[in-house]
Amino acid sequence: MRSQYAHADGINFSTRKWVRPEDMNANGSLFGGSLLRWIDEEAAIYAIIQLGNPHVVTKLISEINFEASAREGDLIEMGLVATEFGRTSLTMRAVVRNMITRKTILSIERIVFVNIGPEGVPVPHGYTEITYDRDRMPHADEMPNRDED
Repeated sequence: MRSQYAHADGINFSTRKWVRPEDMNANGSLFGGSLLRWIDEEAAIYAIIQLGNPHVVTKLISEINFEASAREGDLIEMGLVATEFGRTSLTMRAVVRNMITRKTILSIERIVFVNIGPEGVPVPHGYTEITYDRDRMPHADEMPNRDED
């Protein structure tokens, strides 16, 4: 099942942010550091869902190509798609676009996350393709050190 927010190259745009005053740089446009923090968080969530493990870490973010900007009050949307499943890793591509101007703000060709086991080292995840379900997410009773409320 594909999202209704899918882009032509398979990227799903499902996360949106409202650009607020605290997100601005000295030039009055969106601070790149804020945007990269949002992308890293969104990519981590995507990796957790794809790998079914809440313990993933960012290994690599390739060249970041800023193409346009956003101003206070703009709405932006972030999209990700898995491009490769390694033995212990997941590589994805990211695009961020401005919903107001319809311009692409940035694209990142490679973001790599690594699946981490209980010992804190990379472990094989066993997946080879994208899921559009949340069936890979572990249930609370399957997660160590997780007490139910």
